[in-house]
Parts: sequence; structure tokens; C-alpha cells
Amino acid sequence: MWQTILTAFGTVFLAELGDKTQLATLGLTTEARSKLGVFIGSATALVATSLIAVLAGGVIAKYIPAVYLQRGAGVLFLILGGWTLWKSF
Repeated sequence: MWQTILTAFGTVFLAELGDKTQLATLGLTTEARSKLGVFIGSATALVATSLIAVLAGGVIAKYIPAVYLQRGAGVLFLILGGWTLWKSF
């Protein structure tokens, strides 16, 4: 179980580092009176979206083998990365 926890933490931590959500949180913090309020709100939002992903993943995994989901996610990331690069030129 600890290996799963550490893997999930590392993966999500690296994926969230410097993304739009983190930048939005940074922007909210610059204007907010309560930094703790921004932290609690953004942390709760991340927990809620993670819960949705876990529940959806559990349902989807009943019908589609994990290897296909992993490959599909990889292909989607490659497509989105290529599209992002293409749009930057």
C-alpha cells in the first residue's frame, strides 16, 4: 500500500507542479486576505477532483483492461503535447 501511496503522490505532485491550477492558486493568493482560505479551498478542490478520478477509474476498470487505459492515456498525453507544441509556433 505504501508503494501505491508514494507512487500516486509523486506522480500527482510532478503533474501539478507549475500547471494552470497551481498558477491560478498563486494568483488567488496574491489577492486574498486569507492565505489559509486559499490553501484550504485549493486543497479541497484537488481532493474532490482526485476522488472523482478514483471513482471513475474504478468503474471504467471494470469494463476496460488497465493496460488499454494506460496506453490510451499515454497516447492522449502525446497528442495534447504535440498540439500544445504546434500551437506555440
